[in-house]
Amino acid sequence: MKKLMALVLAGAMALSMVACGGSEPAPAPESDAPAAEGLKIAIVSSPSGVDDGSFNENNYNGILAFIEANEGATVTPVREETGDVAAAVQAVADIVADYDAIVCCGFQFAGIATLAQENPEVSFILVDSNPSDETGAEVAVDNIYAMTFKEQESGFCAGIAAAMETKTGKVAVVNGIAFPSNVNYQYGFESGVNYANKHLGTAAEIVELASYAGTDVTGANVGGNYVGNFSDEATGKVVGEALIGEGCDIIFVAAGASGNGVFTAAKEAEGVFCIGCDVDQFDDGVNGDANIILTSGLKIMDKNVTEQLTAINNGTFKGGNYLLGADTDSTGYVSAEGRCQLSAETIEAIDAAFALVKSGEIVPAANFNGLTSDAFTGL
Repeated sequence: MKKLMALVLAGAMALSMVACGGSEPAPAPESDAPAAEGLKIAIVSSPSGVDDGSFNENNYNGILAFIEANEGATVTPVREETGDVAAAVQAVADIVADYDAIVCCGFQFAGIATLAQENPEVSFILVDSNPSDETGAEVAVDNIYAMTFKEQESGFCAGIAAAMETKTGKVAVVNGIAFPSNVNYQYGFESGVNYANKHLGTAAEIVELASYAGTDVTGANVGGNYVGNFSDEATGKVVGEALIGEGCDIIFVAAGASGNGVFTAAKEAEGVFCIGCDVDQFDDGVNGDANIILTSGLKIMDKNVTEQLTAINNGTFKGGNYLLGADTDSTGYVSAEGRCQLSAETIEAIDAAFALVKSGEIVPAANFNGLTSDAFTGL
């Protein structure tokens, strides 16, 4: 099954797996000329670059945090302009001789395995994918730390939040493309809504538009509301408006730049809120003197990037394929005062349920963990 999945992914994933989008901030600063003995780092990203306000920038911030703590370390951002799988690997190959560590952001970089094996003196951090060899089979490589995430855990928090805060009783999730991590967000959200309905006294309905149902990498229909692209704001707005027309007043948005269209639809409506994902998107929700962001589901990449660069620097780096979740504080949601609009009751309920996720007592449904969100009730 792993080999089948890897083959499908290698052929299908020509875009960066950037689940959520945001407004573009000013470009992050680059380092000055390298000091002697400092770690030379490159980050190779998708076409949206390291100032995308979301996925890529979060990884870049992890590098900047390392540099701040390690004098002489430098970083060079490299933007791969196409999102094409072959072009992504070639972009890494073009610079591999010049750096000590290379951070690769997205599924399109899965094919770096052979390149890494040919350059054992370089350490690689691969985000949102496990490496695959020339046949498309998933492999573990000594000098690649590959991190994937249990997005369903963050989606679970978002689902509980939506179920407890909705006024209309109708909620939804909008995704980009049905890649595994995006389906994980969807299934986790649906699991959270069903958990709240079963255990927390809510009665929320999950709205799906049949014309926007997703098809995952195995060809299975996963339902949901999929834009079909991570950079189509116009269609994102159409999907958002359709869901609002169906009565949804809370929408979890895991759709890259397409999600900005959903945000626009919510801003133009009355009483509609969105839940961001991957990073804290509260600033993207500003709407005059109001804000449409209820909270955000988090995939905590920056901390893990910093930790692995530190390991490279001190000689303790260990490659392998790692699935990160609540047990390593790598998933979660935004509950900080001033950065969310959740009630104290909702925060208390999510925290209690998430503690059970962290302990393993609750396992939300995911694309390939054998659980289905429609039957999920938790404990």
